[in-house]
Amino acid sequence: MTPLVINYKEYTITTDKTLMKPQDIHKWLSEESYWAAGIPFETFKTSFEHSFCIGTLYNDQQIGFARLVTDYAVFGYLADVYVEETHRGKGLSKKMIEIIMNLDWVKGLRGIKLGTRDAHGLYEQFGFTVCTHPERIMEVNRPDIYKNKNQAT
Repeated sequence: MTPLVINYKEYTITTDKTLMKPQDIHKWLSEESYWAAGIPFETFKTSFEHSFCIGTLYNDQQIGFARLVTDYAVFGYLADVYVEETHRGKGLSKKMIEIIMNLDWVKGLRGIKLGTRDAHGLYEQFGFTVCTHPERIMEVNRPDIYKNKNQAT
């Protein structure tokens, strides 16, 4: 799969992991996000390496990111979507999701899920809805896992 590099306004949006800054992504996720607060770097790095990723760069600085946890055939889980606050309101999250959702192999996935506290309007633009059968969805939820200093990374 050939990585994409797209110029969008004054930004570069790319699926090329070699252009992304994992340390900067980790810093934002571990310090700014509500869903991955405190995530150890090695845990993040493993998730980065094993996911389809897209990043937004401004003057070679990582200011946005999203990843799709996927088997590339049947299922995907959209995660870790963010744009740094000073760059919000410019359509960057929307553009990253649009790029992901328009990839031919993503169009062929049977299901894509995500969790969000406050961005329902963004994702609804791309066909995401409340689960059709939420009574069928189960989870193991460990919201404080990164607070445990003894957790293996």
